[in-house]
Amino acid sequence: MAQIKVIGNYISPYVRKVLACLELKGLAYEIDPIAPFVGNEEFTRLSPLRRIPVLIDDGRVVNDSSVICQYLEDKYPAIPLYPRNIDDRAHARWLEEYADTQLANVLIWRLFYQKAIRRHIFGEPVDEAIVQQALETDIPAALDYLENQLPRDRFLFGALSVADIAIASCFRTASFVRYEIDRTRWPRSAAFVARVLAQPVFTPLTTYENAMLRLPLAEQRAALLAAGAPLSEDTLGTDQPRHGFPRS
Repeated sequence: MAQIKVIGNYISPYVRKVLACLELKGLAYEIDPIAPFVGNEEFTRLSPLRRIPVLIDDGRVVNDSSVICQYLEDKYPAIPLYPRNIDDRAHARWLEEYADTQLANVLIWRLFYQKAIRRHIFGEPVDEAIVQQALETDIPAALDYLENQLPRDRFLFGALSVADIAIASCFRTASFVRYEIDRTRWPRSAAFVARVLAQPVFTPLTTYENAMLRLPLAEQRAALLAAGAPLSEDTLGTDQPRHGFPRS
């Protein structure tokens, strides 16, 4: 049985960030792939803000994707997630934070959440004004910033880092509602995201994401099991979704 357990859905960019970091470090893990909207009371006990991911390592509960990644770096330092240079490390942490906050805000909460979660999980109408604002103003502004931050080739700090993973993970989730970066307007950003997502750490994750994509929550676990995902024996999921605070 794996020592490390992750609670959180493969579709989440925050969960993907943690899983890619685990893959990069070569650490075995099991996963309870629940959406935060269907977590039971035990999930609330482990994650008081009802956010994913949650990592449990030999009994130690760690919340928030950035805290988790730093924990993994400290405990399993053999393959680094952060640059060695102190200036680069600070910049990597800033770009990770930018991805987790601003990119997630415009790509996930104003686009993916509206077009996927509100519609298919809660049965609520899409707020088209929010989506339009995201597509016409908010996402372009974020990409204008990234276009001046990202390298023309390779990765941000030489080797693949948590900053590369965090940025690309947000765009991967946005692609599930058919968002693509305009390669003509933002060629560096488009090439960067494609380059990062093509790395081997994302290969198994992509397989599992594709297996469950667009399936009802009740059918996702069986589909993941059939695809070979390293599922935990038990789950903290329930049948009925409820609103919460899934950002992490």
